[in-house]
Amino acid sequence: MLNAKQHSVSDQDGKKVDILEGADPSILANKIAIAAPASLGMAVGPNILETMKELAKENGSSQVANQVQPSLSDALVKQLQHLINSHSVMLFMKGSPEAPRCGFSQKVVDILKDENVEFGSFDILSDNEVCERLKKFSNWPTFPQLYCKGELFGGCDIAIAMHESGELKEVFRDHGIDTKGSEELKQSNSGSGKGGISESTGLSATLTSRLKSLIFSSPVMLFMKGKPDEPKCGFSGKVVEILREEKVNFESFDILSDDEV
Repeated sequence: MLNAKQHSVSDQDGKKVDILEGADPSILANKIAIAAPASLGMAVGPNILETMKELAKENGSSQVANQVQPSLSDALVKQLQHLINSHSVMLFMKGSPEAPRCGFSQKVVDILKDENVEFGSFDILSDNEVCERLKKFSNWPTFPQLYCKGELFGGCDIAIAMHESGELKEVFRDHGIDTKGSEELKQSNSGSGKGGISESTGLSATLTSRLKSLIFSSPVMLFMKGKPDEPKCGFSGKVVEILREEKVNFESFDILSDDEV
């Protein structure tokens, strides 16, 4: 069983390259990924994620469960789970897939596109509250964060290592994630410059992802004209009054600020 002692991370030659304080499996996985950079062709071993899961189990329960309960309310946990589970593959990143705002986010987007996997995304720069809550929820302090079927895979280094080793494709397959052939992917992207067109809604995949992210960003979400303190139509003002009278916590989005939404 792991305890709070120091644990060293060594390379293939036995040289100590880092030290881990305590027994946090997610941090240990990241340190191992960094110690064996994928750019040198030294990808994380095929069983790294399973090993981390076993370490977490030996520690009593998953680190996510340990961290969530004391710091986040049930409502906040439900909100984050809605976001995470809004897509089978979900990427929390800086910026959008079309306009990443950091190199690490760009790399993970490129990897997912190379794997021909459909994915949703959430721009953590657009909502600092979600950003900080997700760090606690996942017990993972950095972004991007990649999830598959509600399970945290890790960050950029782990995604790169798994992609270059071929393990990422296997994991997606094991999780029942369908990958699209290059011709199919090309056809789905030909309908719009912003992504494939959804047959059911007629909306681009990117816009659909953004709308889902907005809708699930709060347990109670109001799309209105103006802001709660400055409604720009009587109907919006009435709904705000009702929610406040009911003492319901809610978030809002001003539809006048974004014609596309």
